[in-house]
Amino acid sequence: MKNMNIYQYPIEKLRVQPVGLIVAFAVMATLAMCTAMGTLMVDTYATAYFQNHYSKRAPAQVESQTTPDVENEEHTHVHAHASHSHAHGHISFDQSSELLRHRVISQVLELGIIVHSVIIGISLGASESPKTIRPLVAALTFHQFFEGMGLGSCITQANFKSLSITIMGLFFALTTPVGIGIGLGISNVYDENSPTALIFEGIFNAASAGILIYMALVDLLAADFMNPRMQKNAQSLLGEAEWLSFLAQVTE
Repeated sequence: MKNMNIYQYPIEKLRVQPVGLIVAFAVMATLAMCTAMGTLMVDTYATAYFQNHYSKRAPAQVESQTTPDVENEEHTHVHAHASHSHAHGHISFDQSSELLRHRVISQVLELGIIVHSVIIGISLGASESPKTIRPLVAALTFHQFFEGMGLGSCITQANFKSLSITIMGLFFALTTPVGIGIGLGISNVYDENSPTALIFEGIFNAASAGILIYMALVDLLAADFMNPRMQKNAQSLLGEAEWLSFLAQVTE
């Protein structure tokens, strides 16, 4: 929520009206929560769809592999070999399910990063004060670096084709420059401190925050912290938590 610049609107007015400030915080938090729930629904339905689509094709493939063995071998050997083929098919299905899961994660994560990057780019392009540009450049550098590392690791685990990797990389690399270009184009008519601009910026930041919070807690951190090897090593668990806290403070 740290990027919700809606609260930069003349704070004197907000101090005079504390109820309005509380309502604004509540609305943005509710929007982020709703976006996180929507991301959960998309994540769940997309994963279920791809798993069902693959499960309909997997039995036919396993059956076609076991038929020649049934015709050429004795009954006992056939039974053992068919059992082995069934186990092999089950392992292959589990691996494919995990691969599909990584692909859904990488696509949803990139969606949240794209929305977030466009908003930051517009804010940077429309800014005219050096006091505003310098912290935005620093924040943008850290955000893009760590988001790129996280997205790159997800894309690697998803084992996409070269064309898909190139397209996803281009989308990640070009969204912020496109946002900066839009900000430069509308800088003459865009007032970043106007109520309308701050409201829209706050809405989009809250939406992207909900997506990224869900992805970080459910799909990224949970897999690491629930790892049995990580759970047995308390020092590594504590060290990772401290490192993530440090990164959060640096990127503020």
